[in-house]
Amino acid sequence: MKTFSRFIDLKAIRRRFTAKYLPGFAALFSVALSLVLVVSSCSSQTAQTAPNGSAAAKPDTIKVDYAYYNPVSLVLKEKGWLEEELAKDNVKVEWTQSVGSNKALEFLNSRSIDFGSTAGAAALLGKANGNPIKAVYVYSKPEWTALVTRADSPINKVEDLKGKRVAATKGTDPYIFLLRALDEVGLSEKDIELVPLQHTDGRAALERGDVDAWAGLDPHMAKTELEKGSRLFYRNPNFISQGVLNVREAFVQEYPAYVERVIAAYEKARLWAIDNPSELRTILTKEAKLSDAVAAKQLERTDLSDSTIGDSQRTVITAAGDVLKKSGVIQSSINVEQVATDLIDPEFVKKVVKP
Repeated sequence: MKTFSRFIDLKAIRRRFTAKYLPGFAALFSVALSLVLVVSSCSSQTAQTAPNGSAAAKPDTIKVDYAYYNPVSLVLKEKGWLEEELAKDNVKVEWTQSVGSNKALEFLNSRSIDFGSTAGAAALLGKANGNPIKAVYVYSKPEWTALVTRADSPINKVEDLKGKRVAATKGTDPYIFLLRALDEVGLSEKDIELVPLQHTDGRAALERGDVDAWAGLDPHMAKTELEKGSRLFYRNPNFISQGVLNVREAFVQEYPAYVERVIAAYEKARLWAIDNPSELRTILTKEAKLSDAVAAKQLERTDLSDSTIGDSQRTVITAAGDVLKKSGVIQSSINVEQVATDLIDPEFVKKVVKP
C-alpha cells in the first residue's frame, strides 16, 4: 500500500472529487428536503380540510359539556344528533360533565372542553378574570336558584342571614344571587359566614344542620324541597342570569363554521324538548337519577322558549357584575359593561335561530 501510494496522491483525488461533485449532492439534497416539507405541509393541510373539499379547517374532536342544570344538553347527548352531524366530516364528539358553572369555566380555561354550560353572570365573572370565552347561545331561562333553609328554621327573610352560616358555590349563579340578595337589604358577604361548598355538598350540609342556609341550585334544590321539606325563603327571578353556552375564543377563531353547527344541534334539541315535555322529564330523571316529581319541579321552573342572546342578557349580567365589583369579587379597575360586551357574541345564533 505504501508503494502504491507513491504514484497516487489519494488526498489530492479526494479534494478534486469533493470540489466537483459535493455541491451537486448538496443541491440535490436541498431539493429533496424541500419536496418532503411540501408534501408534509400538504398532508397537514389535508388533515385540516373537510371531506367535502372546502378549505375550512376542522378539529379532530369537539369537546362539549353536559349538566343536570342544562336539560337541553342532556337531550343532545341522549339523541346523538351532534355526533350524527359531525360524522359527515369525521369529527368526533367528547362529552364531559359539569357539576356547576365554576367547573365548566375551569374546563374551558384549561381547554378540557370547547363548549361549556354556565349561568350568564358566572360567564361574566370568568371573563373578567381572564377566561377567554364567548357566550353564543341561551339554553334556558331558569329560576334555578333561591335561598333555601330547613323546614324548622327561624330564617324567613334575607336580613335573618346576618351572622349565619350560608353555603354557596363560589363562581356560580347561586353565589352571585346570594350577593345580590344581601346587597338589596344593605348587607354583604362580610355580614355572613360563607361556607364554600359544591352544590351537592351544600344541600347535604343544609339537611344535616351544618349550615343555616344554602344558595341552592336545581335539581338539588328541588330535591331537598320535595323530599326534606326545605323552604325557599327568598326567590327573585330578576336576579337570575340565563343559562348560556360558552365557547373558547380560540375555537371561535379557528373553527367558526363548527360553532354554528354545534349551535344548530343545540337548537334542534331545544325545540324537541319544548315539543316533548314528558320525554324531556324522562331523560332528566334518568341522567340525573331523580324522582319523577323532582325532575318535574325543576322543569316547571325552566323556560326554554327563547335561545337568542343579546341585550337582555347583557343587562342582567352587567347588573350582577356591578354587585360583584362592589363586593370585591371583581377588581375595581374592571369595566363591567365592556367585559359584558366582549363576552356576548350574538352573530352565530342569528344564523341558526329563525325569528
